Amino acid sequence: MKLPDDFQSEMLPLLGEDEYAKLEEALAKPATTSIRLNPRKPMCQEVWKEARKVAWCDEGLYLDERPSFTMDPLFHAGAYYVQEASSMYISRLVRHYIGNEDVLAVDLCAAPGGKSTLLLAELSEGSHLFANEIMPKRAHILLENITKWGNKNVTITNNKASDYQKLGCSFDLILCDVPCSGEGMFRKDSQAIDEWSKENVEMCWQRQREIISDIWECLRPGGIMIYSTCTFNTKEDEENVIWISEELGAEILPTLANAEWNIMGSLADKDIPCCHFMPHRTEGEGFFCAILRKEGNKEDADKVNADSIIKRANKVLRVLPLQGDEEKPVAAVDVDHQTALQYLHGEALRLPAETPRGIITITYKGLALGIAKNIGNRANNLYPKEWRIKKQV
Repeated sequence: MKLPDDFQSEMLPLLGEDEYAKLEEALAKPATTSIRLNPRKPMCQEVWKEARKVAWCDEGLYLDERPSFTMDPLFHAGAYYVQEASSMYISRLVRHYIGNEDVLAVDLCAAPGGKSTLLLAELSEGSHLFANEIMPKRAHILLENITKWGNKNVTITNNKASDYQKLGCSFDLILCDVPCSGEGMFRKDSQAIDEWSKENVEMCWQRQREIISDIWECLRPGGIMIYSTCTFNTKEDEENVIWISEELGAEILPTLANAEWNIMGSLADKDIPCCHFMPHRTEGEGFFCAILRKEGNKEDADKVNADSIIKRANKVLRVLPLQGDEEKPVAAVDVDHQTALQYLHGEALRLPAETPRGIITITYKGLALGIAKNIGNRANNLYPKEWRIKKQV
């Protein structure tokens, strides 16, 4: 792997020669495969009972080999999500700083949905999540992944950060996994290397500050913001966190890393609480995160009525409806692996003669895949066309 010369010149002073050489060596090795189990659909715990645990996420697992997720009905049923182990660290922050408190949260740059599904798994049953993505095509991928994960306490939107100002100072938790220069994805995505440049880094840190400025006023006094990127450089990472602290008055909170996890702290001259996941030190891709608290006491602010905020969002934001809400199945039919794949490919199905006619739910090992219309001699496939498997068995 040939890394950009400018990237080397930027990172060498931050890491030193020995540390940088180890990073380069790690980036030349194959990427690790990791998944996060859905605690509300515990079908995979037996399937991967021998898999190694991700230390900072109770539901995270490392897989020794990468299976064909596309051909696994449990993947389409939302029993697990394929996610980088490093980014699962957010679960530790949410558990510590939010706990069982009912909150109104927003994942601002949410597609394809890894961190949104993580939040849906971690937040209390009384919480509500807004999952937002500005790019329309990516917003529909987000919709698919959240629908499959399964949770009604979510609103999916396709908006700019500034549009959220129409909801006022409403949110207890804001996750900003901002678009970045993608240095942490060099090992997984060669296109990230091709697109990297010093000019792109400059553009990214400025855009990141614009996004934070646009959403900051939506955070309640005493509210929590998690800031994260999948890049290494301090301009997009530490310098932005310092800017949030100094310009917006945020308190930078401890990031709770255990020493044995080998997570790096600040690479900047000014030591601040933060986490750098580096591929030569931790098993996963590059990831940065910091956690900040807005000044003020939330008890002193007006209490937010979550239901009214959700209703208002449907009027002032572009809300994407969750799939399946318009249909009311009369029964569920559990199918075998082959039939499940036929359904996911969009084929018509032949079901047992005793199956009721009308809209039915197709399940695999008890988990819903989607709906079909049973007309007697066959069941017409109603699985969304854009979700159907293109790959043949």
